[in-house]
Amino acid sequence: MKDIDAIAVLQDPVRRRLYEYVAAQGREVGRNEAAEAAGVARTLAAHHLDKLTEAGLLESGSRRLTGRSGPGAGRPAKVYTRSPAERSVSLPARDYRTAAELLAEAAEQAGLDAALCAAARRRGEVLRGSGAGPCGSLREAVEMLAARGYEPHLEGAGGEEPSGEARAASVVRMRNCPFHAVAERFPPLVCGMNLALLEGLLGTDGPVRARMDARPGECCVVVEDSKSNDR
Repeated sequence: MKDIDAIAVLQDPVRRRLYEYVAAQGREVGRNEAAEAAGVARTLAAHHLDKLTEAGLLESGSRRLTGRSGPGAGRPAKVYTRSPAERSVSLPARDYRTAAELLAEAAEQAGLDAALCAAARRRGEVLRGSGAGPCGSLREAVEMLAARGYEPHLEGAGGEEPSGEARAASVVRMRNCPFHAVAERFPPLVCGMNLALLEGLLGTDGPVRARMDARPGECCVVVEDSKSNDR
């Protein structure tokens, strides 16, 4: 299916809500859960989820949602996750990805990592706004990162346990890397650029900081309380 046809599938408002919900979870989602989140009947949700799968926007599989196995565990249920395939439309046609890959290749070969990071940090400061102070909290960071397409989510609770011991610090992790296609080919260069960009955007002298902590399927950078212990 062509990208423009796949994207057109999201024109239906119910279908779009279902897609956005599944994409935001970062895990497998069953039909019942998706239907409840979208406020529609299970049969209607199943129809739209399968249409999204046919369009290549979601991937489907099956597993037992009870977590049990063997006799009496129930039949496997159909589950959905967001497809890793990228879809984009440009009218007239543009090919910025090839240009980005060529520039990244030239920068890597010329050893321009430091210059690229410096430029990325300056761009982040521009995006933050002239005269704006550093990001004030993790919640504010989530809003700023969401506006840039990183799909952030807050992980961890913070605070204290009943025993008085500190809980694990909250961390903002990101399910999407806006530079994924180029980062796959030039990971050290592009991930370093990404970190520098977010340092400029969020600031380095405020209550939050960006650092590297790569996980499969997520952005290579996380944001955390700047008072957290270095890891």
